[in-house]
Amino acid sequence: GMLKDFAEAVRKNYYDSKLRGVDFEKRVKSEEDWIRQATHLGEALTAVAALVEPLQDSHTFFTPPDRPFRVDYGFVIQAIGQRFFVTALRPKTDAEAKLKVGDEILTMEGFVPTRRTWWSMEHIFERVDPRPRLRFEVRGTDNVARRADVFPKVTRTSAQMDFTTASDGRDIWKMIREQETAWMLRQQRSWESGDAALIWKMPEFILTEDEMDHMIGLARKHKTLILDLRGNPGGSVVMLERLVGSVMDRDVQIAKRVGRKPDLKPQEAKTRGKDAFTGKLIVLIDSRSASAAELFARVVQLEKRGVVIGDTSSGAVMEARFFFMSQGIDTKIFYGASITEADLIMADGRSLENNGVAPDEVVLPTTADLATGSDPVLSRAAELAGIKIDSAAAGKLFPIQWMPE
Repeated sequence: GMLKDFAEAVRKNYYDSKLRGVDFEKRVKSEEDWIRQATHLGEALTAVAALVEPLQDSHTFFTPPDRPFRVDYGFVIQAIGQRFFVTALRPKTDAEAKLKVGDEILTMEGFVPTRRTWWSMEHIFERVDPRPRLRFEVRGTDNVARRADVFPKVTRTSAQMDFTTASDGRDIWKMIREQETAWMLRQQRSWESGDAALIWKMPEFILTEDEMDHMIGLARKHKTLILDLRGNPGGSVVMLERLVGSVMDRDVQIAKRVGRKPDLKPQEAKTRGKDAFTGKLIVLIDSRSASAAELFARVVQLEKRGVVIGDTSSGAVMEARFFFMSQGIDTKIFYGASITEADLIMADGRSLENNGVAPDEVVLPTTADLATGSDPVLSRAAELAGIKIDSAAAGKLFPIQWMPE
């Protein structure tokens, strides 16, 4: 049933009515066969998710029902250049005992990670088919290869949530508290160096207009704004437009929208005029900068508004809508799908999807930087802003924040 719902939503809504030349009906039949042969739920859900794999579209994917447990692997892995490294480990986890920050990932569950496949691997192992163990082959900072079996922390949760009056609202309030906790991790962080520079660490494009205006107001008190979009996965289109308008002295077209409808309006940003920041702008990106973060960085380049430094971004830039789906009557199973409704074409005529944004200045941390927590990218940005922050000090400004257990 989930496969049927997902397939129908793609047929009706995917931005390219020809589905990029994929024999979609053959693909549906293939995944139906896989589901019938599946030996466990995760395998069947993986078959549903795999339906759209040939599209190679970062914003078209299946979101399975929540499972009655949460899995915390305890690590962060990301691409640096074309190689993948452990960049953070949660304290007191099996991952911390088996891996080290700076380890290069050679294989994970037998798969060699690449920039093109990594987002799909993350989605499968974190949401679709969480594993009780992940097997790694890694190369340490000593250049010695080794194997590591990492066992995640598994927290059992309720198999059902009761939203009726009989529950006295317990499950509703629990869900609200979890959402509030997640929101806390999206809070804007900043650091000031007199009136010379403001460093703004922006975790996501999920914030209110008041929060956005407050941060721009702070920036206007400084000669330089260093906007750190590393690890930023994107978010609200409205907030992207507001941010672009907050650093430009004129209205700007962000991108043309190409979809099934021939008359899609382009994505545009209106200048904030006298409320805009007019000083020097430095934007930081990395392989985990995606969607709205990439669009912003590329607009800054195309408009020659500032300098972009760091690593090539993820190349995950499409416009999508989420479709909620369910089965059942009194007791429901909820799931859904994100489906791309438009490709975004920049002013240079190119799409960022599967390409990403190449920084004006490439600055990559070394394995030694990772192991010691140093941040040469932020240190270089500070140098361009006319202030001095060494790599070790820069690495301590914005420590990683983990979701509370």
